[in-house]
Amino acid sequence: MRFGMAERIRARAKHVLAVGATALLLPIVAGGSAPAHAAPAGGFEELTVQSSMGPIKVQVQWAKRGGGAALYLLDGMAARDDRNAWSFETNALQQFAEDDVTLVMPVGGLSSWYQDWAAPSNTNGQKLTYKWETFLTRELPDFLAGYGVSRTNNAVAGLSMSGSAALQLAAYHRDQFKYAASYSGALNISAPGMREAIRVAVLRWGAYNIDSMAPPWSPQWLRMDPFVFAPQLRGLPMYISAGGALPGEFNRPQNVGQVFDTGVGMGIEAVTLLNTRAFQYRLNTLKIPATYSFPATGTHTWKYWEVELSKSRPGILSALGIG
Repeated sequence: MRFGMAERIRARAKHVLAVGATALLLPIVAGGSAPAHAAPAGGFEELTVQSSMGPIKVQVQWAKRGGGAALYLLDGMAARDDRNAWSFETNALQQFAEDDVTLVMPVGGLSSWYQDWAAPSNTNGQKLTYKWETFLTRELPDFLAGYGVSRTNNAVAGLSMSGSAALQLAAYHRDQFKYAASYSGALNISAPGMREAIRVAVLRWGAYNIDSMAPPWSPQWLRMDPFVFAPQLRGLPMYISAGGALPGEFNRPQNVGQVFDTGVGMGIEAVTLLNTRAFQYRLNTLKIPATYSFPATGTHTWKYWEVELSKSRPGILSALGIG
């Protein structure tokens, strides 16, 4: 009798240990690389997201009431490694502070055009290969899903370099993005001289070799050109803008350097204005509607994009079903 009781006690102890071990393992198996969290309601946070490019910082302002919708805000050509410029060059955080939408601001991507590059740049010692489209459409949404952010109810907005990228992401990932906005974007990359201009720009910002992104004969150049993939935007709500390339309310140069910068901003904006007008013509030809904004003044600077973001905000919220 005593022996039988001891055996039963030992068997019971083994069962309890096995159940406990299984319970400890379940979150690891179920959660994968992105363990589930309660959806935050409001507040700002900086996350570290693992990717094929290594760890990527992502700044997040959580939806006011813990909702699942998200707006991806992409940075410009001179993207920094410490902060996304939307978070400090504009009042984007304040604009959406009371809205039930999470702002997702990836950090980094200098001169990347938010593309999946073919190889590391061989002119600046780059060690990794840019894989930004993969990050923005697979790795990052998978990670954010662990925080309750929807994989399918998202908008994306970009300026300058990322204006075309925003449209591209929405065109090829319609299951993820319901709205796209481009402010002063390069929307006619196949136009004469545009590839050469992009080559010079990525050399200027970071000494990158554009051939490492896509060789001259690569079909990637057509894939990333909004003028070419425009038919795939049918049915997508869009906001498209470019300034008039003339100094306006946010241009108050006080010295020679600022006068020079204003002139450069005027020149770049003139190019993006021509690109955007050509893209407008392309959409009109295809009978694809979009909301356009072409203010008479405005150079290639952040405060003008802040205004355009504010003007596109109602459309963003409407497309995401946020009242």
